[in-house]
Order: sequence, then structure tokens, then C-alpha cells
Amino acid sequence: MNLQVTGHHLEVTPSLREYLAGKLDRLPRHFDHVIDVSVILSTQREQRRIEANIHLSGKNLFAESLDTDMHAAIDALIDKLD
Repeated sequence: MNLQVTGHHLEVTPSLREYLAGKLDRLPRHFDHVIDVSVILSTQREQRRIEANIHLSGKNLFAESLDTDMHAAIDALIDKLD
């Protein structure tokens, strides 16, 4: 699985990238043949937003989540994908 993480008005730290990658390791349990995942982390005033485009064999999935804390937004996104 190829993972591309981009930050918009936000610096993507190595610890944040590792946290996200650890959470995304759940995907192969539910979806076969995950080709790549593109994630955009952004901040707007007090809201943290995460968007994920997941390319599976034959399908594309999109999910997003908003929260005041980035880790909570990542957790909510993973819960949506589960």
C-alpha cells in the first residue's frame, strides 16, 4: 500500500505520519488489494480536517472527518472506514 500524506496550512510531522500509518494498517482487514491511499491534512481556524482517497482494485473510496484535534479527526476517519 502506497501512502501519500499532504499537509495544507499544517506541517506533517513524522509522529503524525506514523500515527496515521498505524491506523491505516487496519484497511487490509476490510478491503482486498489496497493500491494506494492519498491523505490531506488541513487546518482552518479551530477545525482540523482529514480527507482520504483510497484506491482499491476496481473502486475508489473517499472519506473525510472534522474535529478540533487532529488525532481525534484521524480516529473518526478510521471509524468511518471500518
